Amino acid sequence: MDPNRTEPADARRRGENGDDTDSGAPADAAGSNAQAGAGARSDELAQRFEHERSRLVALASRVIGDANEAQDIVQQAWLRLDRTEQDIDNLPAWLTTVTTRLCLDRLRRRTPVPEEDHELPEPAPDPAEDVALADTVGVALQLVLDRLSPNERVAFVMHDSFGFEFTTIAAALDTTPQAARKLASRARAKVTQPRAEDALADWEVVDAFMAAAREGNFTRLVQLLAPDAVVRGDQQAIETGTPAAIDGREDVASFFNGSAHAALPTSIDGRAGSAWYHRGQAMVLFDFTIVDGQVSRIDFRADPDIIGRVVRRDGADPR
Repeated sequence: MDPNRTEPADARRRGENGDDTDSGAPADAAGSNAQAGAGARSDELAQRFEHERSRLVALASRVIGDANEAQDIVQQAWLRLDRTEQDIDNLPAWLTTVTTRLCLDRLRRRTPVPEEDHELPEPAPDPAEDVALADTVGVALQLVLDRLSPNERVAFVMHDSFGFEFTTIAAALDTTPQAARKLASRARAKVTQPRAEDALADWEVVDAFMAAAREGNFTRLVQLLAPDAVVRGDQQAIETGTPAAIDGREDVASFFNGSAHAALPTSIDGRAGSAWYHRGQAMVLFDFTIVDGQVSRIDFRADPDIIGRVVRRDGADPR
């Protein structure tokens, strides 16, 4: 043996009989087999996950109210699945639980200090209405959902929109099926029988519309517009480049979709609106007419006398 040659420590071992035995080849083969097995498992999980992806995105979108955020949540669920070493007996249920809990985390960050829950009498269950309710309560459902506690929101959406059993909902919320049923029932009562003080304010509709415009949420825009919604512009606004007239909610939604990034919440004569600002100066007012929680008309107004009365607002309150 060449005295200058150094043998790898893991390539040879000394047997009890004093013989040198080469152990490198079996170790390398075992490692290759392990890597191949891990790769096959990862590929199988990826295929099974893709089979569930559209369902998970739909669930997260309804709970969160934001399609892009829902995609991000579902991708996080995949990363957790890919990294887990546990044996999963029921992959769809596991993914539902993980996705729901990720949604809960997002909702709780939005509302770090939850409002006090008011006990409401639990209405008698009506199986004929349960699953259909969440899809038929009206165009302002998302605004109402924003007022529910995170747990109420998840329980309501999972049961009333997707028909999950309360045992599944309970697992996602880390509670009992009885508690999950109560959460869904309480949320349903708030959605279908809102208190007078919970009636949607005009400024909430305006701000929801402008947020949907900035986010490019065409479906949401259509929901917030009355079927016969129109847009009209005064002469000064038309001279700045606004259209003179748009008729019908589809065309109005198309015009606003993905726009209004420079618009800020405003108030004029006590009405909630929005305005396009340039270098800190209001240039064109979006004067909203709200009827029964929907936008029926938007007037583009740039008349100096009108613009002079425009003030910024925070929520319902003028600055």
